[in-house]
Amino acid sequence: MLGAGLHAQYAEDALRYSQIYWQGTARSTATGSAFSALGADFLSLSTNPGGIGVYRSRYFSITPEVFVQKVNSEYNGTPTNGSKTIFDLSNIGYVLSKKLGQGASGWKYWQIGFGMNRLNNYNGNLLMQGTNAVNSKLDVYNEEANGVNYTELDNQFGKYAFDLSPAWYAYLLDTVPGHNDLYNIPIDSGSVLLQTQQILTKGSTNEFLVSGGANFNDVLYLGATLGLPYLRYFRTSVYTETDIKDTIPYFNSWSYTEDLKTQGWGINLKIGAIIRPIDWIRIGVAFHTPTYYFSMKDSWSTVTYADLGPDWQKNIPSPDGEYKYHLTTPMRLIGSLAFVIREIGFITGEYEYVNYTQSKLKARDFNFPNENIRIDTSFKCTSNFRIGTEWRIAMVSLRAGYALYGSPYANNLNDGTRQYITGGIGYRGKGFELDFSYSRATQNEDYYFYSTQDIQSYTAHNSFLNQQFALTFKYIINK
Repeated sequence: MLGAGLHAQYAEDALRYSQIYWQGTARSTATGSAFSALGADFLSLSTNPGGIGVYRSRYFSITPEVFVQKVNSEYNGTPTNGSKTIFDLSNIGYVLSKKLGQGASGWKYWQIGFGMNRLNNYNGNLLMQGTNAVNSKLDVYNEEANGVNYTELDNQFGKYAFDLSPAWYAYLLDTVPGHNDLYNIPIDSGSVLLQTQQILTKGSTNEFLVSGGANFNDVLYLGATLGLPYLRYFRTSVYTETDIKDTIPYFNSWSYTEDLKTQGWGINLKIGAIIRPIDWIRIGVAFHTPTYYFSMKDSWSTVTYADLGPDWQKNIPSPDGEYKYHLTTPMRLIGSLAFVIREIGFITGEYEYVNYTQSKLKARDFNFPNENIRIDTSFKCTSNFRIGTEWRIAMVSLRAGYALYGSPYANNLNDGTRQYITGGIGYRGKGFELDFSYSRATQNEDYYFYSTQDIQSYTAHNSFLNQQFALTFKYIINK
C-alpha cells in the first residue's frame, strides 16, 4: 500500500538520489575531485574510466574518513543548530596492470580494476524551531479532510492510514456537528504555537564497479566502467506543535513522527578517454549513461501523538507501508583538461553537465504522472566545475582544490548551490603512498514544514557545513 502523504516527497527523493558529490581517495578529494584528465587514481574509474589506462602497476587503496555535519537554522526569527559525526569508508579499490608485448609503439598496457567509490553521503541532523501564530499543520489536515466522509478516516488501513486516519483517532480531527465530511481541529486561529521539526538522516550511495582499460602508445588512454550503485537512506522526521502560552482549551501539544527506509540497486555504464597530444597536456572526455535503479524499495510508518489534557494522551501508530518502484537518474557528460609539469606538479580542471529533469519514476502498477511532471517543472540542467592542483617537494605532495556544484532548482525555487574548498598532503615512500585530505562544503537551502496552495508555514533558512577528513593508504604491489 502506498500512502498519499508520501507521494508528494517522491520528486525530492528523485533529486536526492540523482545528485552526486564525488568522493574517493584522499588525493582526489584534496584536489577538488578534479581527476578526470589525470587518471591513475581510483576515483577516475567512476568519473572518467579512461583514467584506468594510465596505470602501469598494480595498486590497492583504501580510504576511511570522518564526516562532520553542522547545520545552522533560522525559523521565524528563532535560531537553532544541529550536528552529526560519523566514521565511514570513502573508497576501496584494486587495479591490475599488465604490459603488452615488447614493442616500442602500439598498445602498451591493459588494466582491470574493481572496488567502490562513495557518490553521496546522506548523514545529517537538521533541527528547526520557532513560533507561528498564523497557521498550523492541522490546518493542512483539515483542508485535506473536508469533503471526505468520516468513514474513510475511520479505516485505519485505507487511503489515509498514515496521516488523517491517525489524526482522526487521536481527536485532532473531529466532525462538525450535523456533518459527515466537515471537520474541526482543536487549535483556534491566531493561537501561538511553538513548531519544531527535527530530521535525522543516515546512509549513502556507494558505487561498486568493474573497469577495464588500455594504453595506446602513451598518447591515448581508453576505459569503460560497469557501475552498480547501491543506495541506503534512512530518515526519522519528528514534527511537533506545542501551546507554549497555555491559551488553547483542551490542547497541550501534538506530534507526527515518520520513519522512512529506502534501499535500491542500480546499474550504469561509463566510457571515457584521456588524450596526451603533447607531454604536458592531458585532455579527458567521459560519458555516463543514465543510472537505472531497478530495485527501489521504500518502507515506512508513522506515529501520531496527541496531548489534549490530563485525560487524553494518545499514541496512534500507523500500519507498516511498503512500496517497490524504479528510478532512472540523468546521464552525465564530463570534459577535463590538465597541465602536467614533469614530476613537479599539475593544474587540472573539469566541467560536468547534468540535466535533472531526466530523472523519472515508474512502478509496475503506477506511472507517477504528477511526480514526473513536478520533476520536469521544478528542476533544470546544471553545470558543475572542479579545479585542483598538486606540487611535489621531494617525497611530499601539497594539494588544494575547489568545486562548485550548480543549483538543480528551476525558477529560483530554492538555492541548492554547493561549494567545496579542499586541501591535503601526501607522502610517497618505497612501495606505498599515504595521503590525507580535508574537505569543507557549504550549502544554503530553504525548508517549509508544510505547504499547500492556500496554507504555508514560515520559511526555515538552513546553512549546511559538511567537513570530511580522509586518509588513504595506497600499496603499490609492483612497480
